Amino acid sequence: MAPVGETVRSEFAGIVGESQLMEEAAARALFAIDGKAPDCVVYPNSPEQVAQTLKCAAEHNLAVIACGGATSLGVGNAPKRYDVALCMRNITQVRYYEPADLTAGIGAGIRLEHFQSLLKQDGLWMPLDPSGGGQATLGGIVATNATGPLRHSYGAPRDMVVGMQVATTDGKLIKTGGRVVKNVAGYDLGKLLIGSYGTLGVITEVNLKLYPLPAGRQTFVLSTGTLGIARDLRRSILNSPIDPVRMVLLDAETARIVDAAAQRDRIDHEPQIWLEAGGSRPVIERTWKELDALGRAVGAKVRTHDQEGARGAWRMISDFSHWLGKTYPGAVVLKGTLPVASSEEFLSLAQQEAQNEKVRMASVALSGVGILYLGLLDPQSISQRAGLIGRIRKAAEKAGGALVVISAAADVKAQLDVWGTPGSGFELMRRMKAVWDPKGILAPGRFVGSI
Repeated sequence: MAPVGETVRSEFAGIVGESQLMEEAAARALFAIDGKAPDCVVYPNSPEQVAQTLKCAAEHNLAVIACGGATSLGVGNAPKRYDVALCMRNITQVRYYEPADLTAGIGAGIRLEHFQSLLKQDGLWMPLDPSGGGQATLGGIVATNATGPLRHSYGAPRDMVVGMQVATTDGKLIKTGGRVVKNVAGYDLGKLLIGSYGTLGVITEVNLKLYPLPAGRQTFVLSTGTLGIARDLRRSILNSPIDPVRMVLLDAETARIVDAAAQRDRIDHEPQIWLEAGGSRPVIERTWKELDALGRAVGAKVRTHDQEGARGAWRMISDFSHWLGKTYPGAVVLKGTLPVASSEEFLSLAQQEAQNEKVRMASVALSGVGILYLGLLDPQSISQRAGLIGRIRKAAEKAGGALVVISAAADVKAQLDVWGTPGSGFELMRRMKAVWDPKGILAPGRFVGSI
């Protein structure tokens, strides 16, 4: 099966074993990207096998894309070449786990839900709620720097990683950082790999700092009426003693969708701020009083949400892009990163652009950190979608931000670069790519600047 011929197939099988090399159509289809399926799927059982597989692929000039839970494979430009899917699902070893020191070293293929189950026994967790939820792997989360609403309080994976092990295309395993949080000597080269989408090397192990589970949690929903009131309320909350675990702004369309999923029949859909507080009962009660006062000051209604229903709603909100893709075939999902102060104004401009094109839009804004997810639910044509995305991107750039297409059909991606204009750090990334992956076999063409 060209270009992975019998000779290469034998070499891969010699590294991972016959049972861990798949060429069946069904196995390859699981890792297809924009209509392109790999010629084979390799399942290494150890970091050493990952490195050996990469070296073999480089020697034969085969394009490799690392995969885990396959929750972020749709992000990025269409691959220029795609010969081998390198699936990390077997790399799940716990290298060390020290609850008292709040640190752990884990194989990159472990799913987030399994890692959380391990930590929960000791009253700990990883405060991560990325798109893909518990099915996402730690390696994939770190490689994409994937975040959700919990970023408001805890930051991104880049803030949680203290070290890692990476396999390179010359067959080496490189360790970066350390095992302990206090290890800050020198510049951590590993930070460049976080968010590089597997274009520099393949993460095989991750050393993480852990966090205690909050003693209690309570979700509050504030109906704001307008984006202007939502802006005023967001400012008041950020300037108050309230310390949210997570906070998002749902537009009226998303509020309707979330209510429908929860089987709540509400007619007065309007923008809503969802805020989760964490801590002891007195802390949560103080949060309720503060929110009630802030809400009354701007005319916003405040209500609490039952715990079980809130968990389901937060899962939907965190997995917004996947949920929309499954519910609205053909939907396009965009991610805007902007100054916090510009969030609501940009959202209003994006809504107006969509309205002008008679395209329904739903959005989730991590308004406290300046990240917005926009779903274009029913654009009619490829040209309409590309043109609308271009205008919304211009609005984001004018506001001092950027816009990335994180979910779209292949024919839409063919009309534009999903990443937009490369930023100031692109030249460093390009030079790093030339050093770490000189033959350009890792996810070729998928990342910023088509590297």
